[in-house]
Amino acid sequence: MQLKPKKRLLTRMYLTSLSIITLVGFGLAWMVNMLHAQNSYNEETAQLIAEIPQVAAELREHDLIPDTSAWLDENKKPGGFVVVSCDDRFKQVWTSALAVDKGLFDTCERFNEIRGDSPPYYLTLADERGYFIYLLSVEISGVHYNLLMMKDAARLEQESSKYARTTYLRLALVLALALLLLVSAAYWGLRPLTRMQAELQAISDGKASSLSGGYPVEVEGITQALNQLLQQTKSQQERYQNAMNDLAHSLKTRLAAVHAITDDSALDKTSSNEKIMEQVSQMDHLVKYQLKRAMLGRKGLKQEQTQVAPLVEQLAQMLYKIHRDKSVKFTANIPPLILFPGDKGDLMELCGNLMENAFRLCISQVRVTAAITDEGEFELRVEDDGPGVAESLRYKILERGVRADSQSPGQGIGLAVCHEIVESYNGSLTIEESALEGALFRIRIPV
Repeated sequence: MQLKPKKRLLTRMYLTSLSIITLVGFGLAWMVNMLHAQNSYNEETAQLIAEIPQVAAELREHDLIPDTSAWLDENKKPGGFVVVSCDDRFKQVWTSALAVDKGLFDTCERFNEIRGDSPPYYLTLADERGYFIYLLSVEISGVHYNLLMMKDAARLEQESSKYARTTYLRLALVLALALLLLVSAAYWGLRPLTRMQAELQAISDGKASSLSGGYPVEVEGITQALNQLLQQTKSQQERYQNAMNDLAHSLKTRLAAVHAITDDSALDKTSSNEKIMEQVSQMDHLVKYQLKRAMLGRKGLKQEQTQVAPLVEQLAQMLYKIHRDKSVKFTANIPPLILFPGDKGDLMELCGNLMENAFRLCISQVRVTAAITDEGEFELRVEDDGPGVAESLRYKILERGVRADSQSPGQGIGLAVCHEIVESYNGSLTIEESALEGALFRIRIPV
């Protein structure tokens, strides 16, 4: 089994950065060493130029220049030079004593092969030793000389090698410092990502709901996008949960109606089956409606117009069966042409929840009224003669899970569903006191 190493961003960053720094560092070190070698060569050349009088004295000793001045007598420094003299065609015409001792008789010819290169000039000569060669074109007493001054390269090479070692040692220190700074920069630069990882883990564990602020500008766009995604996911989950709760709440009433129909001995089998199938059809419609709502949200549902009177009458017949022991007097003041400006499923939820509460809490009367107001709004009123709703609870019971009547069964979902539906149509739901001395639920929706 082969283990595949994980891809790491830090490794890529370290390798790339160190490669660039190393390449630049060695390039600079090479340039520094070359400049040092060139500088050493130039210094040697300047020193040799300063010693030209001594070279001229040695030439005078070999009768190569006339004694026309007393300046030669001032150069009494003992010793000699490894030097040869070349003519204009670089044919060797004179060799110093030290050069003769070393057997350097073809120096001019060898130098002629490399003199087109850039200095410093380096040659391995007849004695198998390396020399730096310095070309001095001088004119002494009216005579032109191409003098090749030679210095043993061992000392300069040793000095250059020592200088190079020092340079590369300093480069190693710089690279070590650069690595330390890279690690520090990576740790400091990636801290926001580490913090983001911890916050995302907290969100996954349910300890937080969103990423906090204060991130660098380069990461802020990512955190905002993640927060938006988290909010959308949360809203979608809430929508799914609410839709399922609303579906269960809506089906509960229809199942109660089916149970009441099956227990009604006054109905024959055919009538009972028809009414049960009617409730099943409503259940099927509610399931499709809630699934569509869970996918699209309320604002995504298609806007329609729905007749109010037939649906209210259908719901009343169902609620009669469920609450047949109360002998409720139901009144519907709904003109036949009144249309609800929305989806049939929304109207079924509104009327179903409000009428079911009215039938359950009333003493003996329930009234439903629908009309178009003078302001051009659709208005639906559902009222009863029950205990009503205390003014302190009229806003609270519109929230999910809050119930005004804790004695009767329920989950506190129905009114919250109604409030959400009305808000999705930019309408309003208010709770008032009814003329029947119970509760009045008034819905207004712009047409």
